[in-house]
Amino acid sequence: RGPVLDHERALDVLFLLLQFRRCGRKNQAVAAVFLNQQIVLIMTDINNPGSFGSARGLSQKIKKDKKRKSSSTRWIGRQLNDPYVLETQKRGYKSRAAFKLLQIEEKYKFLIPGRAVVDLGCAPGGWLQIASQKVNSLVGKEKVVGVDLLPTDNIAGCVSILGDITDASVGDELIEILGCKPDIVLSDMAANTTGHRKTDHIRTTYLLEVALDFAIENLNKNGVFLAKCFKGGTEIDSLSLMKKHFSRVNHIKPDASRKESVEGYVIATGFNIE
Repeated sequence: RGPVLDHERALDVLFLLLQFRRCGRKNQAVAAVFLNQQIVLIMTDINNPGSFGSARGLSQKIKKDKKRKSSSTRWIGRQLNDPYVLETQKRGYKSRAAFKLLQIEEKYKFLIPGRAVVDLGCAPGGWLQIASQKVNSLVGKEKVVGVDLLPTDNIAGCVSILGDITDASVGDELIEILGCKPDIVLSDMAANTTGHRKTDHIRTTYLLEVALDFAIENLNKNGVFLAKCFKGGTEIDSLSLMKKHFSRVNHIKPDASRKESVEGYVIATGFNIE
């Protein structure tokens, strides 16, 4: 049983399907899949159902429609022209955010086989998938654990729990499950947006502070901390604390982060245990 779409979003999906039909090639079929609370459009070869069409060459401008909200027009445009949406389904990732971690890892090479990882705010599981693959986490000998307020599907080589990381007992449970101190703490946590940029920044910075406190309390020596970080002023204290406890602190905005987004990441390496 699939999720129920409201009337407006259902019309958006229908519009997307029509657009993909027009730009599709002979022997190609298109379907809409509701994946992790977003619509993913999949273009497949009828003669080879396992194949996926390329997103290249499908860039389109969406005509304005007085009957459609501007937010819906922007959402449709992002879905039509975002190559990561199609590639996410092609690779079987739980979310397009997996590419953000892949791109950060490609630059900093910190997900080394054998390292223990904690993922804070792990749902729907895209970062868990990448982390478990990179550190060679095995079923029965999991080196990757995660926590989120929302449920996460079972992922090979990972253990995930439901919980609120602001509760100290949840952090203790993560360490107990892992069986050791983590070498890497990841956090892609962000507060639900309100539409008010300053408020959203403050709320997300609070989650950055929570994740950093957990990392400082639990990381192994020379450990790595990677977290979402919105620039806006209130994150300065957290950055100062990172510079005190880590040998290097760098900002990075992976290509998979949308250009119009204020989203960015901070990676701190070389944790110093006091």
